[in-house]
Amino acid sequence: MDKLLKQIIGGFMRVKKTARDSNNQDKRFELAGLALSEQRSRNREMNFPILVEGKRDKKALECLGFTGQIEVLNRGWTIDRVVTSLFEIYGQRNPTDSGPVISVLMDWDRTGGRLQKKLVQLMESFDMKVCQDTRNVLMKAIKPETRVVESLKGLSGKLLPIMDSYDTKINF
Repeated sequence: MDKLLKQIIGGFMRVKKTARDSNNQDKRFELAGLALSEQRSRNREMNFPILVEGKRDKKALECLGFTGQIEVLNRGWTIDRVVTSLFEIYGQRNPTDSGPVISVLMDWDRTGGRLQKKLVQLMESFDMKVCQDTRNVLMKAIKPETRVVESLKGLSGKLLPIMDSYDTKINF
């Protein structure tokens, strides 16, 4: 994770422990925007694929300016077949930085949590390095507003300006 993102997340988590500041929507959206901005930069500049549940999730990310590869889980295949296909396409490590090869971004509801856990277990059994940071940040930052990726499209009016402001600061 980027140094700037770690610093902001650390500050957010310390602040969030107090009930008075946990509902500060501006701080939560700032954190979500930063995480999405970092993910968008990696997706665009390093060909870093993102795995989402369905077509609406993919459209929501495209609405937020994601232009790189976005893979869809729900394509009529078994989870095992999807993971095998992703392994064959992307391999075990990102060739650019030897970091994670794919980011898994399932919804942060119960079903999404189960899918995330199963996918990560299967991918790690292929020795694929997987990034879950964006999902973990979004889960904490915008859970009161939404629990699904496709709803990010409706929040794009608030998130895009924040993402765009961080986009120039993040360098890999």
